[in-house]
Amino acid sequence: MAAAPILSVLVVDDYPDTAHSLAELVRLSGHRARVAHTGAEALRLAGRSAPDVVILDVDLPDADGYAVVERLRALPGCRPLFVVVTGLQNTEGRSRVAGIDHHFLKPADPAALMGLIGECAGSLVAPAD
Repeated sequence: MAAAPILSVLVVDDYPDTAHSLAELVRLSGHRARVAHTGAEALRLAGRSAPDVVILDVDLPDADGYAVVERLRALPGCRPLFVVVTGLQNTEGRSRVAGIDHHFLKPADPAALMGLIGECAGSLVAPAD
């Protein structure tokens, strides 16, 4: 059986402690992580190298996170798993309409988040011949 691939995860949150803590969890799980604190920074990083997973807050200082998701989807070759982690209540419906794959309220359960990333990595493993 092939090993699960190492994923590229983009963490987007305007609170540095939150962003860097999530990125460290991603790294401890064996994946690569990049951090953006604004929507513009997220778009720039994703434009350089498309992430496999985007974990983002929807309340960013320069943009609505849902608009950032829409713009990320428009980038060539950018088809990540989108995971919203937000402190905003009653946004699950908007996430669903926006095509967000998973929605968590802060504080998100780290084990659940890392389990989700592990499932994503597992689904990318090519079946054995």
